[in-house]
Amino acid sequence: MGATASQPPTERAGGAAEPGTADGAGARGRTGTDAGGVRPVWSRDFALFFVARAVARLGDTMLPVALAAGLLRHGYGAGAVGLAMAATAAAFAGLVVFGGVIADRFSTRKLMIGADLVRLAAQSLAAALFFSGHVVLWEICAIGFVNGVAGAVFQPGVASTVPRLASDIQGANGAIRVAESGAQLAGPALAGVLVGLASPGGVFAAHAATYGVSALCLVVLRLPPPAPRVRSARSAGAAFRADLVEGWREFRARTWLWGVIAIWCLYMIAVWGPTVPLVAADVVGEHGPRVYGLVNSALGAGTVVGGVLALRLRPRRMLRAGALALFAFAAFPAAVGAGFGPPAMAAGAAVAGAGLSFWGVMWATTVQTQVPADVLNRIHAYDVAGSLAMMPVGQALAGPAASALGTRHVLLAAGVTSVVVSAALLAVPAVRDLVRVEAAPAGPEPETAPGDARREKD
Repeated sequence: MGATASQPPTERAGGAAEPGTADGAGARGRTGTDAGGVRPVWSRDFALFFVARAVARLGDTMLPVALAAGLLRHGYGAGAVGLAMAATAAAFAGLVVFGGVIADRFSTRKLMIGADLVRLAAQSLAAALFFSGHVVLWEICAIGFVNGVAGAVFQPGVASTVPRLASDIQGANGAIRVAESGAQLAGPALAGVLVGLASPGGVFAAHAATYGVSALCLVVLRLPPPAPRVRSARSAGAAFRADLVEGWREFRARTWLWGVIAIWCLYMIAVWGPTVPLVAADVVGEHGPRVYGLVNSALGAGTVVGGVLALRLRPRRMLRAGALALFAFAAFPAAVGAGFGPPAMAAGAAVAGAGLSFWGVMWATTVQTQVPADVLNRIHAYDVAGSLAMMPVGQALAGPAASALGTRHVLLAAGVTSVVVSAALLAVPAVRDLVRVEAAPAGPEPETAPGDARREKD
Protein backbone atom coordinates (compact mmCIF):
# COMPACT_ATOMS: atom_id res chain seq x y z
CA MET A 1 0.00 0.00 0.00
CA GLY A 2 2.30 2.44 0.87
CA ALA A 3 9.44 5.48 3.19
CA THR A 4 14.61 7.55 6.44
CA ALA A 5 16.44 10.06 9.06
CA SER A 6 13.77 12.54 10.06
CA GLN A 7 13.49 15.60 7.86
CA PRO A 8 12.50 19.13 8.90
CA PRO A 9 8.76 19.77 8.66
CA THR A 10 7.58 21.19 5.34
CA GLU A 11 5.54 24.37 5.70
CA ARG A 12 2.26 25.15 4.03
CA ALA A 13 1.52 28.46 2.36
CA GLY A 14 0.02 29.72 5.62
CA GLY A 15 3.27 29.13 7.47
CA ALA A 16 2.14 26.40 9.86
CA ALA A 17 3.91 23.07 9.88
CA GLU A 18 2.18 20.18 8.15
CA PRO A 19 0.18 17.89 10.43
CA GLY A 20 2.05 14.65 10.67
CA THR A 21 5.49 16.13 10.03
CA ALA A 22 6.28 15.75 13.67
CA ASP A 23 6.45 12.11 12.68
CA GLY A 24 9.15 12.91 10.17
CA ALA A 25 6.79 13.26 7.21
CA GLY A 26 8.34 16.34 5.67
CA ALA A 27 8.88 16.08 1.94
CA ARG A 28 11.96 17.68 0.46
CA GLY A 29 14.75 16.97 -1.91
CA ARG A 30 12.54 16.10 -4.88
CA THR A 31 14.68 16.67 -7.92
CA GLY A 32 13.36 18.39 -10.97
CA THR A 33 10.35 20.00 -9.28
CA ASP A 34 10.26 23.64 -8.27
CA ALA A 35 7.65 26.30 -7.77
CA GLY A 36 8.53 28.00 -11.03
CA GLY A 37 8.85 25.01 -13.34
CA VAL A 38 6.14 22.41 -12.88
CA ARG A 39 6.34 19.38 -15.14
CA PRO A 40 3.00 18.29 -16.59
CA VAL A 41 1.81 14.70 -16.24
CA TRP A 42 1.86 13.82 -19.93
CA SER A 43 5.47 14.20 -20.90
CA ARG A 44 7.16 11.81 -23.33
CA ASP A 45 8.89 9.99 -20.49
CA PHE A 46 5.79 9.63 -18.33
CA ALA A 47 3.92 8.26 -21.36
CA LEU A 48 6.62 5.60 -21.75
CA PHE A 49 6.34 4.68 -18.07
CA PHE A 50 2.56 4.66 -18.35
CA VAL A 51 2.71 2.19 -21.25
CA ALA A 52 5.24 0.04 -19.40
CA ARG A 53 3.01 -0.24 -16.32
CA ALA A 54 -0.21 -0.82 -18.31
CA VAL A 55 1.28 -3.53 -20.53
CA ALA A 56 2.98 -5.30 -17.61
CA ARG A 57 -0.27 -5.24 -15.64
CA LEU A 58 -2.09 -6.71 -18.62
CA GLY A 59 0.34 -9.62 -18.63
CA ASP A 60 0.13 -10.14 -14.88
CA THR A 61 -3.66 -10.46 -15.01
CA MET A 62 -3.32 -13.10 -17.73
CA LEU A 63 -1.02 -15.29 -15.64
CA PRO A 64 -3.57 -16.89 -13.26
CA VAL A 65 -5.62 -18.07 -16.24
CA ALA A 66 -2.52 -19.51 -17.90
CA LEU A 67 -1.39 -21.32 -14.75
CA ALA A 68 -4.81 -22.75 -13.98
CA ALA A 69 -5.53 -23.88 -17.54
CA GLY A 70 -2.02 -25.21 -18.12
CA LEU A 71 -1.55 -27.15 -14.91
CA LEU A 72 -5.06 -28.59 -14.91
CA ARG A 73 -4.62 -29.69 -18.52
CA HIS A 74 -1.46 -31.58 -17.53
CA GLY A 75 -3.13 -33.49 -14.71
CA TYR A 76 -2.41 -31.29 -11.73
CA GLY A 77 -5.09 -30.11 -9.30
CA ALA A 78 -6.10 -26.83 -7.72
CA GLY A 79 -3.50 -27.32 -4.99
CA ALA A 80 -0.73 -27.30 -7.59
CA VAL A 81 -2.07 -24.06 -9.05
CA GLY A 82 -2.04 -22.49 -5.60
CA LEU A 83 1.48 -23.74 -4.95
CA ALA A 84 2.76 -22.24 -8.20
CA MET A 85 1.18 -18.89 -7.35
CA ALA A 86 2.47 -19.06 -3.78
CA ALA A 87 6.05 -19.54 -5.00
CA THR A 88 5.92 -16.13 -6.68
CA ALA A 89 4.09 -14.44 -3.80
CA ALA A 90 6.46 -15.84 -1.16
CA ALA A 91 9.60 -14.73 -3.01
CA PHE A 92 8.14 -11.27 -3.58
CA ALA A 93 6.90 -10.71 -0.03
CA GLY A 94 10.06 -12.10 1.55
CA LEU A 95 12.54 -10.09 -0.51
CA VAL A 96 10.84 -6.81 -1.42
CA VAL A 97 12.28 -5.03 1.65
CA PHE A 98 15.79 -5.93 0.49
CA GLY A 99 14.79 -4.80 -2.99
CA GLY A 100 13.97 -1.40 -1.51
CA VAL A 101 17.47 -1.05 -0.07
CA ILE A 102 19.01 -2.04 -3.40
CA ALA A 103 16.80 0.44 -5.27
CA ASP A 104 17.96 3.27 -2.99
CA ARG A 105 21.61 2.42 -3.65
CA PHE A 106 21.67 1.85 -7.40
CA SER A 107 20.00 3.06 -10.59
CA THR A 108 16.31 2.25 -10.24
CA ARG A 109 15.76 2.37 -13.99
CA LYS A 110 18.52 -0.15 -14.68
CA LEU A 111 17.26 -2.42 -11.90
CA MET A 112 13.75 -2.32 -13.34
CA ILE A 113 15.02 -3.07 -16.84
CA GLY A 114 17.06 -5.99 -15.49
CA ALA A 115 14.07 -7.35 -13.58
CA ASP A 116 11.90 -7.16 -16.70
CA LEU A 117 14.52 -9.00 -18.76
CA VAL A 118 14.78 -11.73 -16.13
CA ARG A 119 11.01 -12.18 -16.18
CA LEU A 120 11.01 -12.13 -19.99
CA ALA A 121 13.48 -15.05 -19.97
CA ALA A 122 11.64 -16.93 -17.19
CA GLN A 123 8.22 -16.69 -18.82
CA SER A 124 9.69 -17.62 -22.22
CA LEU A 125 11.06 -20.77 -20.60
CA ALA A 126 7.63 -21.50 -19.10
CA ALA A 127 6.03 -21.03 -22.52
CA ALA A 128 8.53 -23.47 -24.02
CA LEU A 129 7.73 -26.06 -21.33
CA PHE A 130 3.99 -25.82 -21.95
CA PHE A 131 4.41 -25.89 -25.73
CA SER A 132 6.59 -29.00 -25.46
CA GLY A 133 4.16 -30.75 -23.10
CA HIS A 134 6.98 -31.30 -20.57
CA VAL A 135 5.38 -29.69 -17.51
CA VAL A 136 6.84 -30.57 -14.11
CA LEU A 137 5.41 -28.77 -11.09
CA TRP A 138 8.72 -28.02 -9.36
CA GLU A 139 10.03 -26.40 -12.53
CA ILE A 140 6.97 -24.17 -12.80
CA CYS A 141 7.33 -23.26 -9.10
CA ALA A 142 11.03 -22.48 -9.61
CA ILE A 143 10.15 -20.19 -12.51
CA GLY A 144 7.52 -18.54 -10.33
CA PHE A 145 10.09 -18.03 -7.56
CA VAL A 146 12.46 -16.34 -10.00
CA ASN A 147 9.63 -14.08 -11.13
CA GLY A 148 8.92 -13.18 -7.50
CA VAL A 149 12.55 -12.26 -6.87
CA ALA A 150 12.59 -10.09 -10.00
CA GLY A 151 9.35 -8.45 -8.90
CA ALA A 152 10.87 -7.67 -5.49
CA VAL A 153 13.71 -5.85 -7.24
CA PHE A 154 11.37 -4.05 -9.66
CA GLN A 155 8.53 -2.86 -7.42
CA PRO A 156 10.34 -0.46 -5.02
CA GLY A 157 11.55 1.65 -7.94
CA VAL A 158 7.98 2.34 -9.07
CA ALA A 159 7.33 4.61 -6.08
CA SER A 160 10.31 6.89 -6.71
CA THR A 161 9.93 6.96 -10.50
CA VAL A 162 6.53 8.69 -10.54
CA PRO A 163 7.68 11.83 -8.63
CA ARG A 164 10.71 12.12 -10.92
CA LEU A 165 8.55 12.10 -14.05
CA ALA A 166 5.63 14.35 -13.08
CA SER A 167 5.13 17.06 -10.50
CA ASP A 168 1.38 16.38 -10.52
CA ILE A 169 1.93 13.15 -8.62
CA GLN A 170 -1.74 12.56 -7.86
CA GLY A 171 -2.64 12.99 -11.53
CA ALA A 172 0.12 10.59 -12.53
CA ASN A 173 -1.00 7.98 -10.00
CA GLY A 174 -4.61 8.37 -11.10
CA ALA A 175 -3.69 7.88 -14.75
CA ILE A 176 -1.66 4.77 -13.96
CA ARG A 177 -4.49 3.40 -11.81
CA VAL A 178 -6.97 3.85 -14.67
CA ALA A 179 -4.62 2.07 -17.08
CA GLU A 180 -3.97 -0.81 -14.68
CA SER A 181 -7.68 -1.16 -14.00
CA GLY A 182 -8.42 -1.32 -17.70
CA ALA A 183 -5.72 -3.96 -18.09
CA GLN A 184 -7.24 -5.92 -15.23
CA LEU A 185 -10.53 -5.96 -17.10
CA ALA A 186 -9.01 -7.06 -20.40
CA GLY A 187 -6.29 -9.45 -19.21
CA PRO A 188 -8.33 -12.49 -18.09
CA ALA A 189 -10.57 -12.29 -21.15
CA LEU A 190 -7.58 -12.06 -23.49
CA ALA A 191 -5.95 -15.00 -21.70
CA GLY A 192 -9.09 -17.07 -22.17
CA VAL A 193 -9.11 -16.32 -25.89
CA LEU A 194 -5.42 -17.26 -26.21
CA VAL A 195 -5.94 -20.52 -24.33
CA GLY A 196 -8.77 -21.39 -26.70
CA LEU A 197 -6.96 -20.37 -29.89
CA ALA A 198 -3.48 -21.60 -29.02
CA SER A 199 -2.66 -23.20 -25.69
CA PRO A 200 -1.57 -22.14 -22.20
CA GLY A 201 1.90 -21.85 -23.69
CA GLY A 202 0.59 -19.07 -25.91
CA VAL A 203 -0.51 -17.11 -22.83
CA PHE A 204 2.91 -17.53 -21.25
CA ALA A 205 4.53 -16.34 -24.48
CA ALA A 206 2.25 -13.28 -24.50
CA HIS A 207 3.05 -12.66 -20.84
CA ALA A 208 6.77 -12.80 -21.60
CA ALA A 209 6.25 -10.31 -24.44
CA THR A 210 4.63 -7.80 -22.04
CA TYR A 211 7.84 -7.76 -20.00
CA GLY A 212 9.77 -7.19 -23.20
CA VAL A 213 7.59 -4.16 -24.02
CA SER A 214 7.99 -2.85 -20.48
CA ALA A 215 11.78 -3.21 -20.64
CA LEU A 216 11.90 -1.47 -24.03
CA CYS A 217 9.89 1.48 -22.71
CA LEU A 218 12.22 1.78 -19.72
CA VAL A 219 15.31 1.58 -21.94
CA VAL A 220 14.28 4.66 -23.96
CA LEU A 221 12.88 6.49 -20.92
CA ARG A 222 15.06 9.20 -19.40
CA LEU A 223 14.80 10.11 -15.73
CA PRO A 224 16.03 13.35 -14.19
CA PRO A 225 18.88 12.66 -11.76
CA PRO A 226 17.86 11.93 -8.17
CA ALA A 227 19.10 13.87 -5.18
CA PRO A 228 22.60 12.75 -4.17
CA ARG A 229 22.95 10.70 -1.02
CA VAL A 230 25.59 10.83 1.67
CA ARG A 231 27.34 7.50 1.99
CA SER A 232 29.86 6.79 4.67
CA ALA A 233 32.99 4.74 4.14
CA ARG A 234 31.54 1.40 5.29
CA SER A 235 31.98 -2.02 3.82
CA ALA A 236 29.26 -3.08 1.38
CA GLY A 237 27.66 -5.47 3.89
CA ALA A 238 27.69 -2.94 6.72
CA ALA A 239 26.30 -0.22 4.44
CA PHE A 240 23.49 -2.52 3.30
CA ARG A 241 22.55 -3.33 6.90
CA ALA A 242 22.72 0.35 7.83
CA ASP A 243 20.40 1.26 4.97
CA LEU A 244 17.98 -1.48 6.02
CA VAL A 245 17.95 -0.22 9.61
CA GLU A 246 17.62 3.39 8.48
CA GLY A 247 14.62 2.49 6.35
CA TRP A 248 12.93 0.78 9.29
CA ARG A 249 13.69 3.75 11.56
CA GLU A 250 12.17 6.15 9.06
CA PHE A 251 9.13 3.92 8.67
CA ARG A 252 8.55 3.85 12.44
CA ALA A 253 9.04 7.63 12.70
CA ARG A 254 5.83 8.35 10.81
CA THR A 255 2.70 7.57 12.78
CA TRP A 256 0.43 8.06 9.77
CA LEU A 257 2.48 5.52 7.82
CA TRP A 258 2.82 2.65 10.26
CA GLY A 259 -0.65 3.37 11.61
CA VAL A 260 -2.23 2.76 8.21
CA ILE A 261 -0.15 -0.39 7.65
CA ALA A 262 -1.13 -1.78 11.06
CA ILE A 263 -4.82 -1.19 10.34
CA TRP A 264 -4.37 -2.60 6.84
CA CYS A 265 -3.18 -5.89 8.34
CA LEU A 266 -6.67 -6.28 9.86
CA TYR A 267 -8.17 -5.40 6.47
CA MET A 268 -6.15 -8.13 4.75
CA ILE A 269 -6.95 -10.78 7.37
CA ALA A 270 -10.65 -10.10 7.83
CA VAL A 271 -11.78 -8.38 4.62
CA TRP A 272 -9.73 -8.83 1.47
CA GLY A 273 -8.26 -12.24 2.33
CA PRO A 274 -11.61 -14.03 2.82
CA THR A 275 -13.62 -11.93 0.34
CA VAL A 276 -11.77 -13.01 -2.81
CA PRO A 277 -12.02 -16.81 -2.42
CA LEU A 278 -15.40 -16.88 -0.69
CA VAL A 279 -17.10 -14.59 -3.21
CA ALA A 280 -15.78 -16.85 -5.97
CA ALA A 281 -17.06 -19.98 -4.23
CA ASP A 282 -20.48 -18.53 -3.41
CA VAL A 283 -21.21 -16.82 -6.73
CA VAL A 284 -19.96 -19.69 -8.89
CA GLY A 285 -21.83 -22.22 -6.76
CA GLU A 286 -25.11 -20.31 -6.79
CA HIS A 287 -25.10 -18.58 -10.17
CA GLY A 288 -22.34 -20.11 -12.30
CA PRO A 289 -19.05 -18.83 -13.69
CA ARG A 290 -20.63 -16.34 -16.11
CA VAL A 291 -22.19 -14.36 -13.28
CA TYR A 292 -18.90 -14.48 -11.40
CA GLY A 293 -17.23 -13.04 -14.50
CA LEU A 294 -19.84 -10.30 -14.58
CA VAL A 295 -19.22 -9.44 -10.93
CA ASN A 296 -15.46 -9.33 -11.50
CA SER A 297 -15.93 -7.12 -14.54
CA ALA A 298 -18.09 -4.76 -12.48
CA LEU A 299 -15.36 -4.62 -9.83
CA GLY A 300 -12.82 -3.75 -12.51
CA ALA A 301 -15.09 -1.12 -14.04
CA GLY A 302 -15.49 0.43 -10.60
CA THR A 303 -11.72 0.71 -10.20
CA VAL A 304 -11.57 2.62 -13.48
CA VAL A 305 -14.21 5.05 -12.17
CA GLY A 306 -12.28 5.46 -8.91
CA GLY A 307 -9.12 6.25 -10.84
CA VAL A 308 -10.92 8.86 -12.93
CA LEU A 309 -12.35 10.48 -9.79
CA ALA A 310 -8.86 10.55 -8.29
CA LEU A 311 -7.67 12.44 -11.37
CA ARG A 312 -10.26 15.15 -10.82
CA LEU A 313 -10.71 15.52 -7.05
CA ARG A 314 -7.93 17.20 -5.06
CA PRO A 315 -8.77 16.88 -1.36
CA ARG A 316 -6.59 18.83 1.06
CA ARG A 317 -6.53 15.89 3.49
CA MET A 318 -5.97 12.99 1.14
CA LEU A 319 -5.97 10.11 3.61
CA ARG A 320 -9.18 11.36 5.17
CA ALA A 321 -10.84 11.47 1.73
CA GLY A 322 -9.43 8.06 0.86
CA ALA A 323 -10.69 6.52 4.10
CA LEU A 324 -14.15 7.95 3.50
CA ALA A 325 -14.14 6.42 0.00
CA LEU A 326 -12.99 3.10 1.44
CA PHE A 327 -16.31 2.75 3.29
CA ALA A 328 -17.74 1.84 -0.13
CA PHE A 329 -15.83 -1.46 -0.25
CA ALA A 330 -18.20 -2.95 2.31
CA ALA A 331 -20.85 -3.11 -0.43
CA PHE A 332 -19.02 -5.94 -2.20
CA PRO A 333 -18.85 -8.69 0.46
CA ALA A 334 -22.11 -7.51 2.02
CA ALA A 335 -24.07 -7.77 -1.24
CA VAL A 336 -22.88 -11.36 -1.79
CA GLY A 337 -23.24 -12.30 1.86
CA ALA A 338 -26.80 -10.98 1.94
CA GLY A 339 -27.73 -13.27 -0.96
CA PHE A 340 -28.68 -10.50 -3.38
CA GLY A 341 -29.18 -11.24 -7.07
CA PRO A 342 -26.58 -10.71 -9.81
CA PRO A 343 -27.51 -7.05 -10.60
CA ALA A 344 -27.17 -6.02 -6.94
CA MET A 345 -23.92 -7.97 -6.52
CA ALA A 346 -22.48 -6.33 -9.64
CA ALA A 347 -23.55 -2.89 -8.39
CA GLY A 348 -21.94 -3.57 -5.01
CA ALA A 349 -18.75 -4.70 -6.72
CA ALA A 350 -18.64 -1.57 -8.88
CA VAL A 351 -19.11 0.74 -5.88
CA ALA A 352 -16.47 -1.20 -3.95
CA GLY A 353 -13.98 -1.00 -6.81
CA ALA A 354 -14.40 2.76 -7.09
CA GLY A 355 -13.82 3.28 -3.37
CA LEU A 356 -10.80 0.99 -3.21
CA SER A 357 -9.23 2.56 -6.30
CA PHE A 358 -9.70 6.12 -4.99
CA TRP A 359 -8.11 5.12 -1.67
CA GLY A 360 -5.20 3.55 -3.55
CA VAL A 361 -4.39 6.75 -5.44
CA MET A 362 -4.71 8.88 -2.30
CA TRP A 363 -2.40 6.53 -0.41
CA ALA A 364 0.25 6.22 -3.12
CA THR A 365 0.33 9.97 -3.66
CA THR A 366 0.61 10.64 0.06
CA VAL A 367 3.59 8.32 0.43
CA GLN A 368 5.33 9.74 -2.64
CA THR A 369 4.87 13.37 -1.53
CA GLN A 370 5.34 13.07 2.24
CA VAL A 371 8.46 10.90 2.20
CA PRO A 372 11.90 12.28 1.22
CA ALA A 373 13.13 11.00 -2.12
CA ASP A 374 16.35 9.46 -0.82
CA VAL A 375 14.49 6.88 1.27
CA LEU A 376 11.29 6.50 -0.72
CA ASN A 377 12.19 3.15 -2.29
CA ARG A 378 12.87 1.57 1.11
CA ILE A 379 9.75 2.99 2.69
CA HIS A 380 7.66 1.80 -0.26
CA ALA A 381 9.17 -1.66 0.15
CA TYR A 382 8.20 -1.75 3.85
CA ASP A 383 4.74 -0.54 2.83
CA VAL A 384 4.30 -3.30 0.24
CA ALA A 385 5.66 -6.01 2.55
CA GLY A 386 3.46 -4.90 5.44
CA SER A 387 0.38 -4.56 3.26
CA LEU A 388 0.70 -8.03 1.75
CA ALA A 389 1.98 -9.94 4.76
CA MET A 390 -1.45 -10.76 6.18
CA MET A 391 -3.24 -11.54 2.92
CA PRO A 392 -2.21 -15.24 2.86
CA VAL A 393 -3.34 -15.51 6.49
CA GLY A 394 -6.79 -14.20 5.59
CA GLN A 395 -6.99 -16.54 2.62
CA ALA A 396 -5.91 -19.53 4.72
CA LEU A 397 -8.49 -18.75 7.42
CA ALA A 398 -11.32 -18.21 4.93
CA GLY A 399 -12.04 -21.90 4.45
CA PRO A 400 -12.14 -22.92 8.13
CA ALA A 401 -14.19 -19.82 8.99
CA ALA A 402 -16.70 -20.58 6.22
CA SER A 403 -16.98 -24.20 7.41
CA ALA A 404 -17.63 -23.11 10.97
CA LEU A 405 -19.87 -20.09 10.38
CA GLY A 406 -21.11 -20.39 6.80
CA THR A 407 -19.74 -18.57 3.74
CA ARG A 408 -22.34 -15.82 3.74
CA HIS A 409 -21.92 -15.08 7.43
CA VAL A 410 -18.18 -14.67 6.93
CA LEU A 411 -18.80 -12.34 3.99
CA LEU A 412 -21.24 -10.26 6.03
CA ALA A 413 -18.62 -10.08 8.78
CA ALA A 414 -16.09 -8.95 6.18
CA GLY A 415 -18.45 -6.16 5.17
CA VAL A 416 -18.80 -5.02 8.77
CA THR A 417 -15.04 -5.22 9.31
CA SER A 418 -14.48 -3.10 6.20
CA VAL A 419 -16.56 -0.37 7.82
CA VAL A 420 -14.58 -0.78 11.05
CA VAL A 421 -11.28 -0.45 9.17
CA SER A 422 -12.36 2.76 7.48
CA ALA A 423 -13.55 4.17 10.81
CA ALA A 424 -10.27 3.16 12.44
CA LEU A 425 -8.30 5.05 9.79
CA LEU A 426 -10.36 8.17 10.48
CA ALA A 427 -9.89 7.72 14.23
CA VAL A 428 -6.10 8.17 14.04
CA PRO A 429 -5.32 11.92 14.15
CA ALA A 430 -2.03 11.53 12.27
CA VAL A 431 -3.95 9.87 9.41
CA ARG A 432 -7.10 11.98 9.54
CA ASP A 433 -5.37 15.37 9.76
CA LEU A 434 -2.39 14.91 7.45
CA VAL A 435 -2.39 17.75 4.91
CA ARG A 436 -1.37 17.15 1.32
CA VAL A 437 2.05 18.23 0.09
CA GLU A 438 2.35 19.44 -3.47
CA ALA A 439 5.58 19.30 -5.45
CA ALA A 440 8.02 20.89 -3.05
CA PRO A 441 11.03 23.01 -3.99
CA ALA A 442 14.20 20.99 -3.89
CA GLY A 443 16.04 21.48 -0.64
CA PRO A 444 19.75 22.17 -0.37
CA GLU A 445 21.74 19.23 -1.60
CA PRO A 446 23.74 17.43 1.08
CA GLU A 447 27.49 17.40 0.77
CA THR A 448 28.92 14.08 -0.30
CA ALA A 449 31.69 12.24 1.42
CA PRO A 450 34.92 12.61 -0.60
CA GLY A 451 35.59 9.62 -2.77
CA ASP A 452 32.54 7.81 -1.45
CA ALA A 453 29.17 9.18 -2.53
CA ARG A 454 28.24 9.38 -6.18
CA ARG A 455 25.14 10.48 -8.06
CA GLU A 456 22.94 7.72 -9.38
CA LYS A 457 23.22 7.52 -13.16
CA ASP A 458 19.96 6.85 -14.95
